[in-house]
Amino acid sequence: MDKIAIITGVSREMGLGFETARQLKELGFNVIITARDVEKVSELAKKIGVSARQLDITNDQSVNQLAKDIETEFGKLDVLINNAGAYFDQGGQALNAEMQFIKNALDTNLLGAWRMVKAFHTLLQKSENGRIVNISSGAGSFTDPIFGLENHQGNVPVYAITKLALNGLTVKLARELKDTKVKVNSVCPGFVATYPGTEQWGARPVSEGAKGIVWAATLPDNAPSGKFFRDGELLNW
Repeated sequence: MDKIAIITGVSREMGLGFETARQLKELGFNVIITARDVEKVSELAKKIGVSARQLDITNDQSVNQLAKDIETEFGKLDVLINNAGAYFDQGGQALNAEMQFIKNALDTNLLGAWRMVKAFHTLLQKSENGRIVNISSGAGSFTDPIFGLENHQGNVPVYAITKLALNGLTVKLARELKDTKVKVNSVCPGFVATYPGTEQWGARPVSEGAKGIVWAATLPDNAPSGKFFRDGELLNW
């Protein structure tokens, strides 16, 4: 049976999720891309020959229903890529952030991934080598010289704190799953050109950022778990 991979938050052709799906498809994976807008994600799926499902990662019922559907159809899951993310508060200030914005950001960037792992970890353990990849950011690190918590020129306090928390979740999940075959890691894709014009600011091709995600999704059984990577290199966040 083909290896099954689910990628959340795939709603734009320029996005990391779409390119990651394309690369995994080339490796022979049966890829399922998801988003809230089923029409949009279905159109994207047709372009690269993968499957599409409607999914709202902020909704328990939506997440649990997808898990039931995957169990019925495949009986396992090999790769879960928690790609969905938002609320990049460029120029924001922690003291001025609206609480509802903060709650929404946490619900998507942290709790969305948490919901997905809770719903799918049993199916991942039925895989011969289950992999969970949490898409994080250098903004959620202490040490990144450009995007770290103390260094990011755009500040992005809310976004940064949600990614910091996501890295923490990665560590805790890896510890709980250490006696299984499931590996859990965070990946920073770097500053990639997911929007027009960002190349002028130094953004690199989306394909390069996705390559690091695919690397983490296909790690060998002797690879580490509970770590934070960029381009296959360990980040001491």
